[in-house]
Amino acid sequence: MSARNVARAIDALRRGWPIAIKGAGAPVGLLAIETADAGRMKAFDPDGESPILLSAGRAATLKLANQLEAAIPDSPVLVERTFWIDFDCAVALADPQLDMATPMKGPFRAIHVDDRDVMAAALSLARTAGVLPAFFVGQAPEEIITIADIEAFEDPISLAIAARAKLPVAGSENSEIVAFRSPDSPGEHVALIIGQPDGRPPLVRLHSECLTGDVLGSLKCDCGPQLHAAIHAMEDTGWGILLYLRQEGRGIGLVNKLRAYALQDQGFDTVDANTRLGFAVDARDFRIAARMLELLGQTRIRLLTNNPEKVRVLEAAGITVTERVPIALPPNPFNAKYLATKRDRTGHQL
Repeated sequence: MSARNVARAIDALRRGWPIAIKGAGAPVGLLAIETADAGRMKAFDPDGESPILLSAGRAATLKLANQLEAAIPDSPVLVERTFWIDFDCAVALADPQLDMATPMKGPFRAIHVDDRDVMAAALSLARTAGVLPAFFVGQAPEEIITIADIEAFEDPISLAIAARAKLPVAGSENSEIVAFRSPDSPGEHVALIIGQPDGRPPLVRLHSECLTGDVLGSLKCDCGPQLHAAIHAMEDTGWGILLYLRQEGRGIGLVNKLRAYALQDQGFDTVDANTRLGFAVDARDFRIAARMLELLGQTRIRLLTNNPEKVRVLEAAGITVTERVPIALPPNPFNAKYLATKRDRTGHQL
């Protein structure tokens, strides 16, 4: 019941339709600012009184961090609606990549959040849907989802193998591709099995999807070179498993990753860009990888990574990491700051 309702709500968010979330009190109506327009805002809020829901990370950039309602990290923040906050202003409030081009009128005032759990659930649902976590808050439409629905929606245990086939690739002619499908998300995760199991723990790489790096050869990150280096390392070792996770942009999606790139062009690093957009520093769910390994019958692995968080999550999910194998690649002039940020701010280590 809950998965279907949440999937409908995500579809509504992406289409610019209002949704309603119920907590302990009455249902709360929400309209995602990114996918709405002036006409939909008028229909949702004919009197122009709906406050605007933002994340604390975004609110801090609007000079609200010194106010009690906006001072708690990761908390929902309600911005009081005034007569001069029209739809275009709301869009500028929601999207920090526009800050350099859109003068902010301000000052903005945070007001008390009565339904804090509902508001936090709404921000979480927006991140799952891949839209900016920013809403008009008003009257609830008829279809309602609950906080419990949202919390239970993306369960990695629901993952299952959908198909598999031989797939020779550059770097390893003896390989097999395995596709995994979940009823709760549209993207299929993939495993590339290099070589054949030989009784040893496989060398495993958790590689998050990166269209710009893997396909287009972006020099802003090290994803493409890491992908190919992992395949060659597994081939040289004898056998291994590359888990290709559909979690673009550290889990915030392609569109939001490009917004983060725009903020990086303004001087922010990857960590600050994500938080200014209202997202977590890293929104990926590595429990998915643990479930994929279980379905492949591999619960003891050597992990090719510089990220200790991957080790922690896999082991918490029942996967024994017998060895962490570092991966070192030379930087280039375009990704040197990105690599330094991963080392200094997110704990990556060789």
